[in-house]
Amino acid sequence: MKFTLGWLKEHLETTADIDTISEKLTAIGLEVEEIIDRTQEFEGLIVADVVECGKHPDADRLNICTVDTGSEKLQVVCGAPNVRKGLRICFAPVGACIPAWPKEENILKKGVIRGQESNGMCCSEAELCLSDEANGIMELDTDVPAGTPFALAMGFDDPIIDIALTPNRADCAGIRGIARDLAAAGVGTLKPLTVKPVNGTFKSPVGTKLDFAAGNKHACPYFAGRAIRGVKNGTSPKWMQDRLIAAGLRPISTLVDITNYICLEYNRPLHVFDIAKLDGNITIRMGKGETFLALNEKEYVTDENDIVVADNKKILAMGGVMGGEECGASAETQDVYIEVAYFDPDHVRVSGAKHQITSEARYRFERGVDPAFPVTATELTTNLIMELCGGEPSEMVIAGAEPEWQRIIEFETDYVAQLSGVDVAVNEQISILETLGFKVEKKGEVSLSLIPPSWRGDVEGRADIVEEIIRIYGYDKVPSLSVRNDSSVMKSAFSPEKKRTADMIRLLASRGMNEAVTWSFTDEKTFVDFSFADKKKVKIANPLSSDWDTMRHSIMGNLLQGAQRNASRSILCGSMFEVGPVFFGQSPDEQPEMMAGLRYGSQTLKGWNTTQRGYNVFDAKADVAVLLSLAGLNPDNIPISTDAPSWYHPGRSGVFRLGKNVIAVFGEIHPALCEKYDLDMPVCGFEVFVDNLPAVKVKATATKPKLELSFLQPVNRDFAFVMASDVPANKLVRAAESADKKLISSVRLFDVYQGKGVEDGKKSMAITVTLQPFDTTLTDAEIEGVSQKIIANVEKQTGGTLRG
Repeated sequence: MKFTLGWLKEHLETTADIDTISEKLTAIGLEVEEIIDRTQEFEGLIVADVVECGKHPDADRLNICTVDTGSEKLQVVCGAPNVRKGLRICFAPVGACIPAWPKEENILKKGVIRGQESNGMCCSEAELCLSDEANGIMELDTDVPAGTPFALAMGFDDPIIDIALTPNRADCAGIRGIARDLAAAGVGTLKPLTVKPVNGTFKSPVGTKLDFAAGNKHACPYFAGRAIRGVKNGTSPKWMQDRLIAAGLRPISTLVDITNYICLEYNRPLHVFDIAKLDGNITIRMGKGETFLALNEKEYVTDENDIVVADNKKILAMGGVMGGEECGASAETQDVYIEVAYFDPDHVRVSGAKHQITSEARYRFERGVDPAFPVTATELTTNLIMELCGGEPSEMVIAGAEPEWQRIIEFETDYVAQLSGVDVAVNEQISILETLGFKVEKKGEVSLSLIPPSWRGDVEGRADIVEEIIRIYGYDKVPSLSVRNDSSVMKSAFSPEKKRTADMIRLLASRGMNEAVTWSFTDEKTFVDFSFADKKKVKIANPLSSDWDTMRHSIMGNLLQGAQRNASRSILCGSMFEVGPVFFGQSPDEQPEMMAGLRYGSQTLKGWNTTQRGYNVFDAKADVAVLLSLAGLNPDNIPISTDAPSWYHPGRSGVFRLGKNVIAVFGEIHPALCEKYDLDMPVCGFEVFVDNLPAVKVKATATKPKLELSFLQPVNRDFAFVMASDVPANKLVRAAESADKKLISSVRLFDVYQGKGVEDGKKSMAITVTLQPFDTTLTDAEIEGVSQKIIANVEKQTGGTLRG
């Protein structure tokens, strides 16, 4: 938001200088981004008079001029077609800087042009960066003495203030709102807004109707307007043009400039229509698919979500966003109709974003303008048009009614200290609020009943009131207090469980797996393939697309899709994993963390000295085993069941459980899913439910226990057992280990056989048992005794018998 200091002082009675005002603006939340001193841009340039002008003897298009600078007369060679005797110009003497020239070469030097000395330059508007007009020098209409600095003569000595507005401060998108805040902060007094009522002399030839369905009347509940006939639309006065240019707007014509001026001064966008270009009365309604040519010379197709201003045949404007090209004021305009409406911020925001239109009107309407201001704005605009363009006003046209904006906020004055830590006297709180436009009714010693002003739609509750009081009172008065607590040690946010997860990630990376990051949502088909029947399905209310409308139950589907994409690009082997949440409900405790991994293709590349082997269930089991070991568990002591989810191979998968909790699933991916995802290769994977792992035990000491090694030789014994074919090998190993836990150090399966010599429905499994004594060497009798225990234990737990 840009404005000049002089413009601000038309609403603020103050003697404060620019630095004081700038400092206070930032202090009250209107951060000053830049103060532009335009006198520096035109430093060295002066007002001068052309007192003599004649043809150059050696050039048809050049003139030799004598320029009076007030202190001396200089010869200047000029090629402008409009240069002549008696012309008042902007003159750049030798040594001055030309604004439009590059900085490294913008210092003017004395020159010789076609044999004639030139001691300066007559400047055009383009060379001064005031407009694009380069066909001729700038002609000045000012009565200041020759030699007066150009910036001073043009009124460019008025500094420009550029502030950054937060989205909630729509009221300060108008200069009067800024002045109001400064007055409340003690930098002067807000001047009263004098609005001269205009008595219409005839009935408006144009009427206005608000045509909205019952549920959509809030789109535009209030309209005020007026016709003015017999206006003369020319060039706006210099003071208005200067202020608009300072604010970053281009002057167009008096009528258009007036609407922009009112918009910037009072935060009230409005429009004037050329009555001669209207067809019947004006209706404000929702769009019906009509095409609309906007002021930016682009066409837009409106729909039922756009507010439009229309006559009987065409769209005149998109309400709150941008006016139309077809009905705008021009040099020939004689009769105009002023349109001042209140448009719903949400509708304006949606329309502007949908059509990608950026405008001053949209900027203000979508943040919320004053809903009680249309009539006042109409009177202000009428007075300004009659002053600058003449004309005869009609009676005012009103449609709809002022929307309900009043709201009462019950406020306790001691809440300021409670929320901000600053004690502000009750009388000072009341004074601040009343200066800001609040209606204050005192109901007790500390109780106030407040009605925020109509232009402050952002004030909704007690916290907003405290913010208003404190920002005006002064954030610099908030006491500085230490937030350190030297009596205790801060608890690390990196919990032992988080550290364990990080260690598990590093472990998988060290095993040759690449970490993947995928979306937490998936499509319906993938969800069906990788979902738990006993868990709730979580749908997304506003998905990014229809393909991502469901929150995942498992990460495995995301990884399998990643493998599919890789395989389609001829990357036929790989290993990846991901850590992230899965979603069994909407509450945080229904969104556990999962660590999932996938391996596909062959372990090694094809080579003359290597044998290719595809990944299988044991690779996935090995990955899970090292993760569980890192978590402090012994995977050999955890029972494994075969009830893995449906996306695993039913005969080549397993589930690790601790009690009723599933801590990990592993196995080969079901062949049907591999075929569905175009993976013609071995694929295996695992899923670890990180939240189901036991809590990390904090050790009393970080010292490792002493390593106990035996000086005695171990003894290996082989056993082969025949048992039912459905008995898992793990059950045999665990049965052998439990025979003598002190003496048996390891049990390893080395052979499984079914066929000749073994009856149908049976299988033979062979194990090697290692006995490790610590005290004395084992005797044959002791070895035989342990062997008999192993045989008995296996027979009892598995039903197996020693193979003869």
